[in-house]
Amino acid sequence: MPPMMPVTKALMLICVGMFCLGELWPYLAGWLALYPIASGFFLPWQPLTYAFLHGDVLHLFFNMLGLWMFGTELERVLGQKRYVQLLLAGVLSAAAVQLVFTAAIGSNVPTVGASGALYGLLLCFGMLFPDRVIMPLFPPIPMKAKVFVAVFGGLELLMGLTGGGGVAHFAHLGGMLGAYALMRYWRRGR
Repeated sequence: MPPMMPVTKALMLICVGMFCLGELWPYLAGWLALYPIASGFFLPWQPLTYAFLHGDVLHLFFNMLGLWMFGTELERVLGQKRYVQLLLAGVLSAAAVQLVFTAAIGSNVPTVGASGALYGLLLCFGMLFPDRVIMPLFPPIPMKAKVFVAVFGGLELLMGLTGGGGVAHFAHLGGMLGAYALMRYWRRGR
C-alpha cells in the first residue's frame, strides 16, 4: 500500500475533521451541503464545500479509502498542482451535473460527499494506468483499471437511470466527465 502524499493526507484529515464537526454540530450541513438551487437553501460556496461532508461513517470510510488508493498514486504522478486541479474538476463538475439533475426531477434533497471527485480520480487512474491490475473490494476479482472504470461507470449510469436509492449517481458520472475533460485539455496542450 502506498504511503500518503501531502495533499491526499490533508484532504483526508479535513474530511474526517468535518465529519466529526458535523456530528457535534448538525446544522453545519445546512450551510455546506449542496442544496438544489430551487430549494431556497442554495449558497454560492456549496458547489465546493459539499465534498467535505459525508452522510455516515461508511460513506466517509469508502471515500477516504478511494482517495488514498487512487489519489496517492495520482498525486505522485501528476504533482500537487495538477492533482488539486483534477480534484476540483471532479468536485465542480459533479456539483453542476447534480444541480441540473435535481432541477430536472424537482428534488430539494441536498448532496454531500467527495464521491464525484473520487470517480474523477478513478477515471484519471484508468486513463493513465489502463493495464494496471487492481483488486476491488466489491467484487473481489482482479481486473485491469480500464475494465474497472468501465464497469463502475456503467453501473453508475444503470443505477442512475433505474432510481438510485438516495445515491447521487449522476454526480459520480459528472465527476468522471470533469476529470475526462481536464485530462483531454492537458493532453491537447502537449
